[in-house]
Amino acid sequence: MVPDIGRGSRTHGLLVYLYGPGKREEHTDAHLVGSWDGFAPDPGRDTDPQVALARLTAALDLRVKQAGDRAPAQHVWHCSVRTAPGDRRLSDDEWNAVAQRIVHATDIAPDGDPDGCRWIAVRHAEDHIHIVATLVRGDLRNPRLNYDFNKAQAEARRIEKEMGLRRLNAGDGTAAQNPTSAEKFKAERTGRPETSRETLREAVRQAAAGADDEKEFFTRLHEAGLRVKMRHAPSGDALGYNVALPGDRNRNGEPVWYPGSKLAPDLSLPKIRQRLVDGIEGAPSPAAPSSRPEWSPPARERRSATGVAERAAVLLDADDDAAAQLVGVGELLDAVAQTSPAATRAELGAAARAFERATRSHVRAERADTRALRSAARGIVQAGGALGRGEDGGTTAMLVSTLVLVALAAARWHSARGHAQQAHASRQAAEHLRAAYRQAAATPMRVLHDQGRALPEAERRTHETTIRAALPEQGPRADSQSTKTDALVATLAQVEQAGHDPVGLLQQAIDMRELDTAADVNDVLVWRLRRIAQLPAHPGEADRRPQPGARPSRTSANRTNERNTPAPAVRPAVSEPRTRPPRR
Repeated sequence: MVPDIGRGSRTHGLLVYLYGPGKREEHTDAHLVGSWDGFAPDPGRDTDPQVALARLTAALDLRVKQAGDRAPAQHVWHCSVRTAPGDRRLSDDEWNAVAQRIVHATDIAPDGDPDGCRWIAVRHAEDHIHIVATLVRGDLRNPRLNYDFNKAQAEARRIEKEMGLRRLNAGDGTAAQNPTSAEKFKAERTGRPETSRETLREAVRQAAAGADDEKEFFTRLHEAGLRVKMRHAPSGDALGYNVALPGDRNRNGEPVWYPGSKLAPDLSLPKIRQRLVDGIEGAPSPAAPSSRPEWSPPARERRSATGVAERAAVLLDADDDAAAQLVGVGELLDAVAQTSPAATRAELGAAARAFERATRSHVRAERADTRALRSAARGIVQAGGALGRGEDGGTTAMLVSTLVLVALAAARWHSARGHAQQAHASRQAAEHLRAAYRQAAATPMRVLHDQGRALPEAERRTHETTIRAALPEQGPRADSQSTKTDALVATLAQVEQAGHDPVGLLQQAIDMRELDTAADVNDVLVWRLRRIAQLPAHPGEADRRPQPGARPSRTSANRTNERNTPAPAVRPAVSEPRTRPPRR
C-alpha cells in the first residue's frame, strides 16, 4: 500500500478533478467512501452533482474561512493511497477504514478528538482512494503535521499486515523524487519513453562516473547535450547547478530546469564535490595489470575493473564501514552501462538505474576510500565504447559476472542493517546483470564448451578429476552425460598450457571469495581463472586447444612447445572467426 502526500490551496479545484473524468478518462464511478462525520455531501451520488460539489467545498472550507489570516496558505492536504499490483480489491467499507487510520496516524483527525480537521475520502478507481482534508481544526488551530509522510508509511505497513495485502518495503527518505503526474503525461504527449527528470538523472549520474574534478563533470554534462545553468553566490562562488533537456519547455516557452538536488539527494553540487574529493584523497591508485598488446583499451579496462570489483565485494562482505564502496560500485555500473555493446546496453542500463537506489542510505561512510572503483570507472569511460564481439565482448562478460556477485553482496550488506528498499534495489540490479551476462557470455562460453569437448579423453578426465576434488558438488556425475563443466575443463587445459599449475590456480580462484550466491559456479571460476592466468576472455581460433596431430598455433602460451616439423591442421569443432581489432 503506497501513500503519497501533497499540499495545495484550492479545495474546489481538487474536488473537480477527483469527481471529473480524469486526464485520460480513467476516473470511473467517483464517490465518497468516508468523511469526517459520515454525512458529507457526495457529488457522485447526488442528483445535482454541481450543487453537491459546491456544498462539499463549502463544508470542507468552513473552518478555513473562520480562521481567516491564521489559516495556512496551503490549507489543502491531499493523500492518495494505492494498493500494490496483485492485491485483492478492497470494498468501500475497507477503504473507509483505511482512510480513518491514515488521518488518525497523521494527526489530521485523531480518534476521539472532536476538533479534528475535516476530511473526505473519494474513490474513483478499484485500486486507490484520495483523502482530502482542510488544515484548520475545530478550535481554529492548525494541526501538527510533523513527519506526516513517515507516519502514513508506517500505518500503511500495519494495514498491509492486518488486511493480508502485499507487504511493501518501508521508505527511509533517501529515495530520489518520483516524476509527477504532469511530467508523466507530458512524456506521453511528446512521445518520450521516460520523463525529463528520469533522463536528466541518468545523464548526470553518468557524467559523474569517474570524473576527475568538477570541471570534467560539467564538461561531460555539456558533451551529453544538456543545458546547464550555474547558481552563484555574491562572491562568485558556485552554489549549485540546474540542468534541462534541449527542447523541453514550459507553457511560457522557457526551459524546464531541474536542480541537481531535485534529481536525487546525492546529485547536488556539494554532494558531487564531496564524492570527487573522496575519490582522490586517502588511497593509492590501483596498479595496472599486465595485458596483451593486441587487446583493445575497452577490453583492458574491463579486465582491470573486474579485479577492482572483486575487492569491493570482499569489503562489502567483511567491512561494516563499506557504504562508500556502494557509491563507487554505482559509478562503475554507470560507466559500464554507457560504454557497453548494444546487445547488453539495455539490461546494464536497467541494472545501473536499479542500483542507484542502493547507493543511498542513512549510513554515513567514515572512510570514503573509493579511488580504485572511481579510477576503474574513469578508465572504462575514457576507453570508449566496447564491441559486442571478440575480447571486448568476452571481458564484458567477465566483468558483469563479477558485478552480479557484487550486487548480491550489497543486498546482504543492506539487509543486515535493515535497509529494505536498498536491499531490494540491489537484488533487482543483480537480476538485470544476470540477464546482461547471459547475453554477453553466450558466444565465448559456447566456444569454450566446444574446446572442452574437443580435448583428448585422457586429458579431459584429468581436469574433471581436478574439478571433482576441489568442488565435489560441481564435478561431472559418473551416471550422467552432463557437460556443464566443459568450459571450465577447457580453461584448466589452457591454464596448464600457459605454464600454470591448474590445481593450485583453481584453488586460488575458489578461495577468492564465496561462491554460494553464484548462479553457475563453473562460469564464475572460468572468468576468475582466465583473469588470473591472463588468458583471453574470448578464446578465438588462435587460442583453441589443438586436436591430436595438429600443429599448435603460435601464441605466448605454446610458443616454447612448438615443433619444428609442421603437421597437417585439423579443423576446429566450431568455426569461430578471428577477432579483429576494433576501429578506434
